[in-house]
Amino acid sequence: MGSDTDGDGCTAPDEQLMRVGYALDGDDSCIADARHHAAAFLDQVSDDQHLHVSARVRDLTQLVVSELVTNTRKYAPGPVLLELRITARTVEVMVWDSDPTIPAARAADPSRIGQHGLEIVKAVVENFEVQREPVGKRITARIALDDGPGHDLT
Repeated sequence: MGSDTDGDGCTAPDEQLMRVGYALDGDDSCIADARHHAAAFLDQVSDDQHLHVSARVRDLTQLVVSELVTNTRKYAPGPVLLELRITARTVEVMVWDSDPTIPAARAADPSRIGQHGLEIVKAVVENFEVQREPVGKRITARIALDDGPGHDLT
């Protein structure tokens, strides 16, 4: 395994600082449970890693978790695995489900009611990828920790 510093004794930007995983049963309460786990994880990151996590990052992480778990609950009945990771640069949200179908964002349609979750997620994350797994798929979304220009919620 490579070095975990950048040569100056500092943590490498993409080094995983903390990681947690949760198995969700896919019932009606799993979306709220996932949001709760995300908030608790970010609190733990702040306490254990002394890493500032802004209100913007907290809100976006809970939004992304909620949208991805909602889609899983809706389109892939059964268990859901949620993994949260943090590096010095990003919060990574990974959701696994048993359906191998790759989701696709629909074309923008302001008159459509609902089904905007994937569009929203792709609009607020730094990186979004979907990988087929031997069973199902894994979706990974990365949210920038930087609150600099271009990261305003409004």
